[in-house]
Amino acid sequence: LLYLPSRIIISIMDVLKVRVGKNIKKLRMIKHLTQQQLAEKINLSTDFVSLIERGERAPSFESLQKIADVLDVKVAKLFEEEK
Repeated sequence: LLYLPSRIIISIMDVLKVRVGKNIKKLRMIKHLTQQQLAEKINLSTDFVSLIERGERAPSFESLQKIADVLDVKVAKLFEEEK
């Protein structure tokens, strides 16, 4: 757990969901794909892709692999911390 100055506790899972979501969005935009196009390619709803990108939901391992394949990156790239 991470303890923030405001005494809010954020789990590592929450941090990872936000990080993965931001990375997916960034890479999707680099590929000039809409959320709808990505959703169609990975067989998920556009709403669920939006939730993933906002860090509100976590994709399954299978979905992570499909997303990485469409974005032409390794799954590990989706977990990288911004520099």
